[in-house]
Amino acid sequence: MKLGVVGLPNVGKSTLFNAITEAGAEAQNYPFCTIEPNVGVVAVPDERLYVLGKMYNTKKITHAIVEFVDIAGLVKGASHGEGLGNKFLSHIREVDAIVHVVRCFKSADIIHVEGSVDPRRDIDTINLELILSDLESVQKRLAKAEHYVKTGEKRYREEYDLLKKLQACLENGKSLRTLELSDDEKELEKTFFLLTSKPVIYCANIDENDIGADNPLAREVEAFAKSENAEFIEISAGVEAEIASLPKEERQDYIDGLGLGASGLDRMIEKCYDLLGLISYLTAGEKEVRAWTIEKGTKAPQAAGKIHTDFEKGFIRAEIVNYGDLVACGGFNGAKEKGLVRSEGKEYVVKDGDVVLFRFNV
Repeated sequence: MKLGVVGLPNVGKSTLFNAITEAGAEAQNYPFCTIEPNVGVVAVPDERLYVLGKMYNTKKITHAIVEFVDIAGLVKGASHGEGLGNKFLSHIREVDAIVHVVRCFKSADIIHVEGSVDPRRDIDTINLELILSDLESVQKRLAKAEHYVKTGEKRYREEYDLLKKLQACLENGKSLRTLELSDDEKELEKTFFLLTSKPVIYCANIDENDIGADNPLAREVEAFAKSENAEFIEISAGVEAEIASLPKEERQDYIDGLGLGASGLDRMIEKCYDLLGLISYLTAGEKEVRAWTIEKGTKAPQAAGKIHTDFEKGFIRAEIVNYGDLVACGGFNGAKEKGLVRSEGKEYVVKDGDVVLFRFNV
């Protein structure tokens, strides 16, 4: 899973990125300090792995991972190459989802490129640039589609009709993620690699003093996210930086003291999994306990293919036990004795928390 962290300059993107990845990307009080995208890989928190690790006395625990990309700040005119616009837009095309950081705190010490703090204006600035970029892409495709539709082939007519629908949405100043499409249209749209069709989490960056309080600026962001069927999260980048600076054994006490329940990273990853429709299944043994990320609805052979293509090609069956049942029975053999280990075939849809042993033949 690859997430692009975006926002106007000086909204707290790099501070948040540094905190959640501990990757040390430069964070300065001026635009464009992040010229090349910084990339940080973080483990998806999953306590189940440690429980299974103890149960199997495993040599290795491997988490699922999320890749965060800190992308240079955007300004008005980016769709026409202003600032670092063209680079910015090309980097966004490569991510699975966008974390759009919006400034919801006031500070005389940190410059705002527009001279004032206004979350809706800032959101509109970035979204407009993405919309204009998509509109240009759609119009270029339409010009080609108009030519090919004359051949009479059905697929060209379907592409042309969809592009006209996308064009109308973009010309109305709306992101494509707000557009209702059929399943077939969604599959075709994916091949266009458009920016505003990507799932988004709007991240309201608040002051530490506003944690647990009602922040009117953050409420504006939340309301807009709902209008787009996007996700929303409230994070203090400054607090996340403090959490990241603490020894790992002290972090949860600090988080609990603030009443947060979980770190911003944990909460953001959970939102991203929901946004992208992802789940994790588990494999366990003495050599390794591991989490594997798949899309909801993935069948057993394709889930096996995540481990190795040979597992999918030679799939025979999957022996499956629910994580909770496995722990309650004290292990695989105990679960088997109680009839809780199931043998599933090619049509089985793997569920979150399934502990799986694949049987295959190459």
